[in-house]
Amino acid sequence: MLGAALLSTALSVALKALNHRHVRRHGHEVPPEFAESIDAGTLRRAAAYALDSGRLGLLATVVGRVATIAFLFSGLLVGYDAWVAGSFDSFIARGVLFVLGLVFAAGFLGLPFSLYSSFGVEARHGFNRTSGRLFAADLVKSLAVATVLTTLFTSATLALVQAFPEHWWWLVFVLYLGASLFLTVLSPYVIEPLFFKLEPLDSNELSSEIRGLCRSAGVRVERVLKMDASRRSAHSNAYFTGIGPVKRVVLFDTLLKQMTRPELLAVLAHELGHWREKHVLQRFVLSQVQALVLCYLGFRFIGWEGAPVLVGAEQLSFFGRALVFLFVSSLAFAVLSPLASYWSRRHEWEADAFAVELTRRPSALASALTKLARENLANLHPHPLYAALYASHPPMPERVRRLLERSRAEPEGEFRASAVG
Repeated sequence: MLGAALLSTALSVALKALNHRHVRRHGHEVPPEFAESIDAGTLRRAAAYALDSGRLGLLATVVGRVATIAFLFSGLLVGYDAWVAGSFDSFIARGVLFVLGLVFAAGFLGLPFSLYSSFGVEARHGFNRTSGRLFAADLVKSLAVATVLTTLFTSATLALVQAFPEHWWWLVFVLYLGASLFLTVLSPYVIEPLFFKLEPLDSNELSSEIRGLCRSAGVRVERVLKMDASRRSAHSNAYFTGIGPVKRVVLFDTLLKQMTRPELLAVLAHELGHWREKHVLQRFVLSQVQALVLCYLGFRFIGWEGAPVLVGAEQLSFFGRALVFLFVSSLAFAVLSPLASYWSRRHEWEADAFAVELTRRPSALASALTKLARENLANLHPHPLYAALYASHPPMPERVRRLLERSRAEPEGEFRASAVG
């Protein structure tokens, strides 16, 4: 098991390093698709941002993996497990303590990287707008939300394990399914407002066009909202939230400043494509199938006498065995990650195609993607192998190239509210 963990870490680090060297060698080259929209100076800034982000990500990966391996295989897990065992008489209380301790430890370990990302890398490249006070407030609120949700879910899970020791695996899955649906509904109304100010879009004309675009895609929009994302970052985005036919559209205020109206509608049409092509549903179903399989395998693994031996221990509690199972599962899923990445890239191509069919303006989406790449200093030169194994989106030059070829191959329709409503 230790050998597999070290091999997985080495491969991950090697691929990140390979991508880093590729950007350093080719980051200054302007792709033909961006020749008229991104100058050499902007591309050098993008390459520098990718290199700085990559170095930080590589260091975070090494530290995180080394810390995890050390905790599991050096005897620290055994000691921590024994300490938790002597803390409370209650099975549920011990489990909550075990999980929260790991959550807090992971947060503490990641805090220096988060700080340097915001006030080092992001600030150096002009993206960070978070003050120290706002960062601290977000940190406290995130910790509070994580503590409450972790405590509630862990307590409910362990109550099922204690009450139904022979059948808990499928009951825990039902709990997970219900919690996933509940948080999907709750988050936009309770959790997101803790961190961002959401208010109705101040342009009635744009709001009407967005609603018309959504109606043409068969999606009913409850509200069109603007998020004050610029308080924290200059990065831009847009997304849909909601379950069923009723959705909320959320636009970053940074995106509203960067995009023309046709470009903005093209970006939203792409997001609508994920709903209409059932990508969101497919991913949700897949995640639930994975959860069901993990619950069953976890049930079998935790009851297996050889589980502690995998990390060199003689015995472990239910919680320690569960942690070892999650680690083993993460190694297995790492092998499958290239398939997940490929599936995600296919979804992006399909969403692009849907956006073109809906708006009849491939040039608008191409222009929007070009602006997103320029304003966010996107890496336009990922290593092909790294992109194939890890990238959830196709390389930006390839997406823009296809859209421009489509624009030249057929006449474009007039981009008006009446055309999309």
